[in-house]
Amino acid sequence: MSKNLKLTLGSIYLAILIIFLYFIFSKIDFTRINDFSYYKIIQSNIDELIGSNLIYNLVIFFLFSFTWIVLLGFGSPILLLSGVLFGKWIGTIVSTASISIGALCLYIIANFFFSDLIHYLLKEKFSKYIKRFQQNEFFYFFAFRFVGGLGTPFFLQNVLPVIFNMKKKNYFFASILGLLPHFYIWNTIGAGINKYIKESESFNFVSLLMSKEIYIPVIIFLILIIVSLIIKKKYFDE
Repeated sequence: MSKNLKLTLGSIYLAILIIFLYFIFSKIDFTRINDFSYYKIIQSNIDELIGSNLIYNLVIFFLFSFTWIVLLGFGSPILLLSGVLFGKWIGTIVSTASISIGALCLYIIANFFFSDLIHYLLKEKFSKYIKRFQQNEFFYFFAFRFVGGLGTPFFLQNVLPVIFNMKKKNYFFASILGLLPHFYIWNTIGAGINKYIKESESFNFVSLLMSKEIYIPVIIFLILIIVSLIIKKKYFDE
């Protein structure tokens, strides 16, 4: 990767990140950060904004999420935000679609432009998995996504299959199926937080955790962790 290309990509990423953060923080009144009624106003404004033109806002969110992932962004804040904005079902669909397509585009770009660099940086570290992926790349990448990428940062998960020369079709559908359970849980929590703010008169952390919109996805998440550990031990541990 040339120095100029690194500088250009880095500058674009930082510019988008700064614009996004500026937009978010410029809308926040920090003098009311501990005032629960302030969050109720924000929640009401969000419902009004999204409800006024759902399709338009879905398209904007999709484009932002897609760009964020292509520029090496991380996924968790996007998932909570989509749940808050669109609810657990629509939020899960739009976040899964945008992040999966963004990850596929990042993989294609990385495979085309930066294959040598990725092999140099990652091949030795993940060499023990190469043979397994080559035997059944769809299943192992699905399992890899399902177990959270073995602790690998999300942007590295997205480009790691370059060292396996993975087929794009297998990459895309294995990503969707492997990521979907986690994305649903995060969106459900986001939707639960939104509902709690809407219905509660004051904030209480215990009552938030005890609301079924929060504790049910948390329990599912814990079960998912246990299943992931079993899969990791069976298919990835030496």
